[in-house]
Amino acid sequence: MISIDGLGVEFSGSSLFKDISFAINEKDRIALMGKNGAGKSTLLKIIAGERMPSQGRVSSPKDTVIAYLPQHLISDNTRSVREEAAQAFSAFLEMQNEIDFINSQLSTRTDYESAEYYELIEKVSSLSERFYAIEAVNYDAEVEKILFGLGFVREDLDRPTSEFSGGWRMRIELAKILLKKPDLILLDEPTNHLDIESVQWLEDFLVNSAKAVMIISHDRAFVDNITTRTIEVTMGRIYDYKVNYSQYLELRKERREQQQKQFEDQKKEIADIQEFIDRFKGTYSKTLQVQSRVKMLEKIEIIEVDEVDTSALRLKFPPSPRSGNYPVIAENVAKSYGAHTVFSNVGFTIERGQKVAFVGKNGEGKSTLVKAIMKEIDCTGTLTLGHNVQIGYFAQNQASLLDENLTVFQTIDDVAVGDIRTKIRDILGAFMFGQDDITKKVKVLSGGERTRLAMIKLLLEPVNLLILDEPTNHLDLRTKDILKSALKDFDGTLILVSHDRDFLDGLAEKVFEFGNKRVKEHLSGIAEFLEKKKIDNLKELERKVKV
Repeated sequence: MISIDGLGVEFSGSSLFKDISFAINEKDRIALMGKNGAGKSTLLKIIAGERMPSQGRVSSPKDTVIAYLPQHLISDNTRSVREEAAQAFSAFLEMQNEIDFINSQLSTRTDYESAEYYELIEKVSSLSERFYAIEAVNYDAEVEKILFGLGFVREDLDRPTSEFSGGWRMRIELAKILLKKPDLILLDEPTNHLDIESVQWLEDFLVNSAKAVMIISHDRAFVDNITTRTIEVTMGRIYDYKVNYSQYLELRKERREQQQKQFEDQKKEIADIQEFIDRFKGTYSKTLQVQSRVKMLEKIEIIEVDEVDTSALRLKFPPSPRSGNYPVIAENVAKSYGAHTVFSNVGFTIERGQKVAFVGKNGEGKSTLVKAIMKEIDCTGTLTLGHNVQIGYFAQNQASLLDENLTVFQTIDDVAVGDIRTKIRDILGAFMFGQDDITKKVKVLSGGERTRLAMIKLLLEPVNLLILDEPTNHLDLRTKDILKSALKDFDGTLILVSHDRDFLDGLAEKVFEFGNKRVKEHLSGIAEFLEKKKIDNLKELERKVKV
């Protein structure tokens, strides 16, 4: 369907990738994988037509529609949410207006024999053929269906988009893409701003309703549930696997082991040839054999071993100061803003050493309750922190609290103590800070880089209650594994606010579900919670059908 031929990209004389070729077919579900900086987002932009390659081309049949959702988006206008989403149908509506305009001209003109009149007839015939070939759609119903699936409620639909945060505007752009029903959907980190229920809805849509899909995502469960093909971008080339992400990991491991063996065998062969040359290069009777081996060496193509995955690095928290038995106790806690009740009658106890997850739709009060625990906002009822509770708190705005005049290395060196100081460069590398990055001042870092740096800083400070609000948004899969492993070993109490199911699975032992102004406690991990929720939703659906 869409052909990528001999693609190459160069920056300042160095090659990001070269001679990349593959095809995207109808119903392909492709995960685009590779470490940060490998060129995944660049490749997506080229396929979307957002930027030009240095070499090669992307070709597709006429009228192919490719829709692209970038990782970062800035859009602000006076349209309502409903009107902005309906822009997905603008091409169709423009076609309808053009047909109406030409028909009105044909009904008033009398130059029936002129070339211009015949041109108008041909044009309206061609437009009408395309127009009526499009399946009849109830646009208002489609817009509402998609927006509701992505977490909007009816009261939101007529509010201006300018009233919404960047994350919610990203959802509006995603809604426009899904409404267009394109031939190929390109998504760069689509789940970063979605809650668990919206992610599940998006999964279902992409699997059952979309045509071809190509995704960059660090949400492993999302990628595994959707994709059936994995394209890895590494060291300037690609490897194309007709399997999902988990199976790809196994095949990639086998590939690297084979490469390593071939590399070692070649290394020995080169050493043997070089030894012969050095031994006999002054011997007259061996001159031809020496020359032959010199030419042999020149012709050998050195085998490259792909980038090694260093996820074996273990990040260990400093020992937690001992807290009381119950670090957090909530009794009849409620929070309202004017007439709007966020939640009420909330009661629970979190025991020392427990790891719990706060989940639910955006806007249901997860971050509000965290701020109440932090004493950043007031609420009614009683919210008690236990004896000697020392809180470490991570949220997206933590990045803004970093000292901008320190370097990346200094920021971490200031808080690291003991043996961990010898591993600062390794830790920074695991969180995607390369050798060139560690001497940069904080003030020149991007938002994502600052967020990762704030995360490392927090992990090295001795606390016994760790509260992490969406900690994985700017982390790749390898780094998330390192963080998850460290959190499993953390001997303090952990509260996680996250939509990342794979990250929560095996980490959270209790789930607090936020919704309908209540907080419901589930004595299970995330996998059991989600399984139960699907059953509950089916029962609700059956009840609605019976009515």
